[in-house]
Amino acid sequence: MTTPSMVAFRVHALSAEVLDSVRASGVDAFGNRAERITAEGGEPLRCCLRNAEAGEGLLLFGYQPPLPASPYREVGAVLAHAEPCAGPAEADSYPPDWRGRPQVLRAYDDRGWIHDATTVHDGHDPEEAIAQLLAEPDVVQVHSRNIAWGCYMFAITRAG
Repeated sequence: MTTPSMVAFRVHALSAEVLDSVRASGVDAFGNRAERITAEGGEPLRCCLRNAEAGEGLLLFGYQPPLPASPYREVGAVLAHAEPCAGPAEADSYPPDWRGRPQVLRAYDDRGWIHDATTVHDGHDPEEAIAQLLAEPDVVQVHSRNIAWGCYMFAITRAG
């Protein structure tokens, strides 16, 4: 693996277009009904990249992260606010609520294929883990995924 230097990165929550479409239609891009649920508290929200507070209205729906057509393209369940929210507080730093949460950092090349740099990290010092992945010249994006469920959390790309 290439030795990383500090790499500026951008964190990508679910796009407003995807969220607006699911909220308006009540179905995801695959025609499956979005489920309305009430947060128990602590659920990871992919719209604003924070944990839900108990009582918040949520949508549970299938999401396919943007990748080129490839054998590694997946669909998985995600949670987002049922109503529009402000989105993430920052796009150039790791989501604060998710520090310390073990994650799979799945690296992808420009074909949408999983890169060998993919790793599991313990949630501590995610910037270092991200820098190591983005230091690999063939890595064009990284997906953070939940270890236990495999669910997509957010995408990471080099800044600029």
